[in-house]
Amino acid sequence: MNHRYLYLHGFQSGPQSLKTRETEAYLQQHEPATQCLCPQLSPYPARAIAQLQQLVEQWQPTVLIGSSLGGFYATHLAERYRLPAVLVNPSVWPERSLASWLGPLHNPYSGEDYVLGTEHMAELTAIRPGTLHPERYWLLLGTADEVLDWRVAARHYAGARQTILGGDDHRLQRWPQQLPQLAGFVRDYYSREASSR
Repeated sequence: MNHRYLYLHGFQSGPQSLKTRETEAYLQQHEPATQCLCPQLSPYPARAIAQLQQLVEQWQPTVLIGSSLGGFYATHLAERYRLPAVLVNPSVWPERSLASWLGPLHNPYSGEDYVLGTEHMAELTAIRPGTLHPERYWLLLGTADEVLDWRVAARHYAGARQTILGGDDHRLQRWPQQLPQLAGFVRDYYSREASSR
């Protein structure tokens, strides 16, 4: 099965981020038949989700990879479209962690200037899935994450496959070493889906 990976970058990030480039380089070398897409997401949650839902429905990815805020978005999409998702230091409560960022901002990757307001925190709350299916997720968590407490995600996604990397920070330095396990995770997911029908 030739997979289509949809990579969702984090807050104040973009398709040029290091993890994105590492992922694309690995797939080009080891899974050349696959495709990997990482769109520049709108800084506004409702727009970002509308953008992603349209993309999922048109492009039909088979795998989601979400980093930080992208992990929160990936969770929404995984539940809505029954897709497997790899979550890298995912944000569980972004409306809380981003509250200190309200006001004028500049995205260094996209060059976009924008203003983040309380209404955008409400947009985040509105897209939180009511139910989680742990079997859809593989979490990769760094215990030295300086942005998000890894234990919050570990508890929130209890029952999901979890790889805890001691000493790794929010950037997750050992992400490239985990990439060889991607294909197996996705294969196992679709095997379970097929057998449950």
